[in-house]
Amino acid sequence: MWNNTKVVDVHAHISRPPQVRAFAAGLMSNRTPQKMNISDEVAEPAFQRHIADMDDRLIDFQLVGPRPVDQWSWMPMFLQESWSRATNDHIAQSVRLHPDRFAGMAQLPQDALASDTTHMLAELEYCVNELGFVGAYLNPDPDGKRSAPGVHEAYWYPFYEKCVELGVQILVHPCPTEDPRLQVVPANYQINNVVEEYIASMLYMYGDVFDRYPDLKVCICHCGGALQRFIPTDYQHSGPDKDFTKNLFYDSNALDPRFLDLAIQQRGVSQMCFGTEVPGSGRAVRPETGRPGDDLVRTIDGLESLSEADKQAIFHDNPLKVFSKVAELIGD
Repeated sequence: MWNNTKVVDVHAHISRPPQVRAFAAGLMSNRTPQKMNISDEVAEPAFQRHIADMDDRLIDFQLVGPRPVDQWSWMPMFLQESWSRATNDHIAQSVRLHPDRFAGMAQLPQDALASDTTHMLAELEYCVNELGFVGAYLNPDPDGKRSAPGVHEAYWYPFYEKCVELGVQILVHPCPTEDPRLQVVPANYQINNVVEEYIASMLYMYGDVFDRYPDLKVCICHCGGALQRFIPTDYQHSGPDKDFTKNLFYDSNALDPRFLDLAIQQRGVSQMCFGTEVPGSGRAVRPETGRPGDDLVRTIDGLESLSEADKQAIFHDNPLKVFSKVAELIGD
C-alpha cells in the first residue's frame, strides 16, 4: 500500500514448489505430453513465500505470469503445449487460492518458424475464457535465435486480433537467447531482455500495428529494455512523431534508481506501469538502503522528479488503465 492506495504490479512471475520443475524434467525426458497435478497443500508454501515478499515490498496485487527463463519455447510444439497448459493451470491455482493478491497472465506455446501465430490462440482462449486471465506474455524471440518475424509483421496479426477480441492485453517479455557469443556471461538471458525489448519498442513505433489494431494495448517490460540517447525530436532515431499514448506502455522494472528515473522521464509518467518481477532477479541488497534492489515502491517514492500525482499514476492508475480487467478484480 502507498498512501492508502493499492499498489498494482503488472510484472510478476509464478512461484513454484520443486515438484513443478520435476514435472518439467519428466516432460522433456519422456517426451510425452502429461497433465501436472500439484495439490494445494504442496503449492501453498511457495505462494505464501511469494506473498511475504510482496508484503515486504508494499505490493498489494500482482499480475502473475510464467517465468520467462522456464518457458522453454525451443521445445517441440507438442511438448510446449503440455508445458504451457501445466504452467497456466499452476498460475490459475495461485489465483484461485489468493484472488485478492493475484491475477493470471498466460504462457502461450510459440513456434518461431510457423506461418503465423494461429497456434497460440487455443491456449489464449482457454486462459481467458476458462481461467479468467487478464492478459498474456509475448516472447518476441521464441527460439532464442531471432528466427521469428518482427512484432510489427503479419505473423503476429492473429494473436493481436484475438487479444482485442477477448479484451486482454500483452506483456512483452523475452526469454533466454541462444547466441553462442554470450555463453561466458552469467545470467545472459538478461541481455535478451535489453536487446529484444528495445527492438520491440522500435518496431511498434515504426510499424503500423496500432493503426491496424487501435484498441490493442502492449506493455514492454524493464522500461523497454534500453533508453534513448537521441533528442526527442530526432524522429529518425528516437521514434516517429506519432501518438502512442493509448497503445504502448512500459513497466518500471529497472533496479538502478538513476536508470529508472531517466526511463520515467523519457517514456512519460502516463506510459509507465508499476512492475517489479518480485520475487525474481532483484534480491541483491542496495548498500545505501540495506533493502533489496526490487523494493521499488520505496525507490519510486523517493524519486524527487515525481509528484505525488505521478506516483499515484504509476503505482495504481496506469496499471488499471492498461490492464482493463484488473479494476473489477481489486474492487476499483
